[in-house]
Amino acid sequence: MTVVGIDAHKNWHTLVAVDDVGKRVAVLTVEARAGGHRQVMKWLGQFDEVRVAVEDCRHLTRRLEADLLDAGHKVVRVHTRLMAGMRQSGREPGKSDPIDAEAVARVALREDDLPTAELPGPAREIKLFSDHRRSLVARRTAMQSKVRWFLHEIDPDLHIPSRGLRRYQLLDDLIGLLENRAGAIAEIARDLLQDIRSLTRRINEIESRLTRLVRNDHPCLLEVPGLGVLGAAMIVGETAGVRRFKSKDAFARFNGTAPIPVWSGNKERVRLSRGGNRRINTALHMAAVTQLRLGAEGAAYYDKLIAAGKTRTEALRLLRRRISDRVFAAMRSDEPAGGLSAVPPDQPGSPESPIDVTDLAEAA
Repeated sequence: MTVVGIDAHKNWHTLVAVDDVGKRVAVLTVEARAGGHRQVMKWLGQFDEVRVAVEDCRHLTRRLEADLLDAGHKVVRVHTRLMAGMRQSGREPGKSDPIDAEAVARVALREDDLPTAELPGPAREIKLFSDHRRSLVARRTAMQSKVRWFLHEIDPDLHIPSRGLRRYQLLDDLIGLLENRAGAIAEIARDLLQDIRSLTRRINEIESRLTRLVRNDHPCLLEVPGLGVLGAAMIVGETAGVRRFKSKDAFARFNGTAPIPVWSGNKERVRLSRGGNRRINTALHMAAVTQLRLGAEGAAYYDKLIAAGKTRTEALRLLRRRISDRVFAAMRSDEPAGGLSAVPPDQPGSPESPIDVTDLAEAA
């Protein structure tokens, strides 16, 4: 087995091949263009059995990954943290593209459960629309804050309801109110209100599209109490395929709901994980808060933890972990037929065992 590590940049890709004991056997640097990708495929042909590993920076490697997958190669992704640790432990000092590529290859040689790259599918479409909507909402929020000050300066008695600057009727009324007013402030305020109206229309269109995508492909995920379409879309997009996680515990570690051990001796102690995917963690937190507000199934679990002596913060963290397990089971149930054929019967979400909310709660 030959493992090839790739250090990717905007204009150049450096590849280093190592043998089964981690010794460097070949190096190649190519342009990050279609011609360079063809050179990579030809160069990989000299090895009998090859495994390709890339540093996990998909904005740089997505096209190269697609070409490698189309050529029939298996591609795994190496987190930069693992690569940096391997580079520091290497015998060759310094930092260069070949050193980084060799570190990627050695991590792939050592680790056997790295995430596998796949061709883009519906999950990436959901992620792209979800990210685009979030950027549009941030832009609209900035405009709303600015126009409120202008409107207050124009008419201090003008009352604008909280979150009212996303309603078409109010926006049209304000634009009409400023239509006959002269001055730079009124003109800028009209422009901002028109831009807010345009952004609101686009945001609503994207949300409708996300609703169709998530409902078609992830109906079980939407059945998780407290989780709406936008939260589900965020989880689907950031997860990038639930079958790359071997268990609900691995998924919890990925999203930051699994605690970190901090003990020595006989008394086991853990603390909150500040790592993990913060977007998924945010979606899980909002689902937990919604369950408590609506009195859904999580409220009873939360009250039980409070009665057992947990603080409110600790109880909310445990509820968030419980929802993470429920989300993992739901996403496995939503997998296409044959997408995850080797789910153990005792794992939640497998065809042989229905999702048991009680079991998930105790697992937290």
